[in-house]
Amino acid sequence: MEPGAWVAMAAVFVLGAMSPGPSLAVVLRNTMSGGRSQGVATGIGHGIGFGIYAFSAAAGIAAVLSLHESTEAILHWGGTAILLVLGYTFLKHALSGPYGQTEDDDHAPSSRAGFVQGFLIALLNPKILAWMLALYAPLIEADIQLQTLMGMGLMGLVIDGTWYVTVATVLTRGDGVSRLRSQAHRIDGAMGVLMFVFAALLMGGRL
Repeated sequence: MEPGAWVAMAAVFVLGAMSPGPSLAVVLRNTMSGGRSQGVATGIGHGIGFGIYAFSAAAGIAAVLSLHESTEAILHWGGTAILLVLGYTFLKHALSGPYGQTEDDDHAPSSRAGFVQGFLIALLNPKILAWMLALYAPLIEADIQLQTLMGMGLMGLVIDGTWYVTVATVLTRGDGVSRLRSQAHRIDGAMGVLMFVFAALLMGGRL
């Protein structure tokens, strides 16, 4: 892939990790209930799960592309549609203002097996699959090399794991959680704008 594509992918991985949701709720709850070590284990597990997800999704799309030429057009326009829906959703959340106490916080899993919880929430979060398919649609080709697929997975693992470990070790000190929550709508806004930009580039054939 071109260097610009790697940069764009890294930007989406970063904003996706920072975007509040079930994954962040699990990391925060395990950190507060089981201590920093439990939170770090959850973050590491989530990073590994996300890395596997990133690699598997890319490999799956490449395999599908190799079966039929029309699949590329389906993924192209399907990815565009998903990007537009995600962009609208993120901007809607951004316009609603700072996050308050959410239902996800009240029902986060108990802190018993942080690593396993983090790993599973990365694999079972449908939001991750949706935007990952949209992100990969313009980047994956049928003859993509294994090294590139592994690079995608490794990038996702490092970025995602680093963010959630940082949450467990730094942002949960003092009023760090409330500060993160107060900026969540801005993160969603940036993510929404980025989704629309990618959709426009995809429709214009520039991705």
